Amino acid sequence: MKYDVLCSVVLAVGLMASPSLVEAQSYKVEPAFPNLVLERPVSLVVAPDGSGRQFLVQQRGKILILPKDEAGSEAKVFLDFTDRKMEAKDGLFEEGLLGLAFHPKFKENGKFYVYYSQQDLKRSVISELQVSKEDADKVDASSERILMEIPQPFWNHNSGNLTFGPDGYLYIGSGDGGKRDDITRAAQNAFSLLGKVLRIDVNGKQGSRQYAIPKDNPYAGQVGAREEVFALGIRNPWGMSFDEAGNLWVADVGQDIWEEINIVEKGGNYGWSFREGARPFALRTDAPPQGAQFIDPIHEYSHAEGISITGGFVYRGKKLSKLVGSYVYGDWGSGRIWALKYDVAAKKKVGNEKLFESELDAKGKGRVQPTAFCEDVNGELLILDWNGKLFRLVE
Repeated sequence: MKYDVLCSVVLAVGLMASPSLVEAQSYKVEPAFPNLVLERPVSLVVAPDGSGRQFLVQQRGKILILPKDEAGSEAKVFLDFTDRKMEAKDGLFEEGLLGLAFHPKFKENGKFYVYYSQQDLKRSVISELQVSKEDADKVDASSERILMEIPQPFWNHNSGNLTFGPDGYLYIGSGDGGKRDDITRAAQNAFSLLGKVLRIDVNGKQGSRQYAIPKDNPYAGQVGAREEVFALGIRNPWGMSFDEAGNLWVADVGQDIWEEINIVEKGGNYGWSFREGARPFALRTDAPPQGAQFIDPIHEYSHAEGISITGGFVYRGKKLSKLVGSYVYGDWGSGRIWALKYDVAAKKKVGNEKLFESELDAKGKGRVQPTAFCEDVNGELLILDWNGKLFRLVE
């Protein structure tokens, strides 16, 4: 997952000019679905079937269908994996049920995909499931088909982001395997699935795989590399989303000093662990791989501003008109929320403004700790809070 306790602890061609961003603290947060009892929400995905159902992923193993009425106090349990012993033990809080993505043709085939962790042997699992034919609000547990299992050396840096691209392929965020310093040297190793963005075709099978390799994947057909790899040099992606123009935005959690945002390209190398952000990583004294060309992040901030980035999406809703075309994101540790204005076509940052900063109460608690910034059924911004709450950003 993204909460790195070892380091101090997912939309017009390009981004066109839009109204200037607001000044800091001209926004506040208000509770959404205030009567629901939630635990560690990490993702919200709207079913692409016209039903308007909003599926909330809870890290401890449940996927809930939120009530249509935000004042409602009951959410339907769609999937329950709480008996699968996903976490090694309490306190090691980066394992669990971490990702959900619906098949682009979910309305016709009822298929969806989840990312979760398992123990003994420690691994990450990406599975396909289907909804029940008798009840569309329930999963058919017998339908599970395991597509991929990724061995994990440690309990942290699981990532778990899942999203389908406009090309119909499934993109998978995979952290570097954990502990710290990329000690297994996985992120730059093209033969490892760790420290990567992966891309697979769930509609086919290839060899012994339960999926196919897109023909234009950068390592397709190459010996000595995993063909699933789409991009490498990633530490712990947390927040992966496509904008309307098809650009893939990935927030990558840093270690000692820098948090970063990348627009990920096919075959791109984003530097970890030879670099953290746009700078050399001090603990790597060996030479980078021959011919490696590292791509700078489009934005970074230091640990003076926060310690664990939470990525979001390029906002295109109606209620926050000044933020249209901005990438909204935040920091899990500091509770700060920003809007990044970036011109993709010109590859130029236009601005980055702080929108909100939560304050601690007298007991040192109460800070909003964003785990995700998600689009709701109306395309509006919904903030998921580690403390079991949902919020909306309002002027």
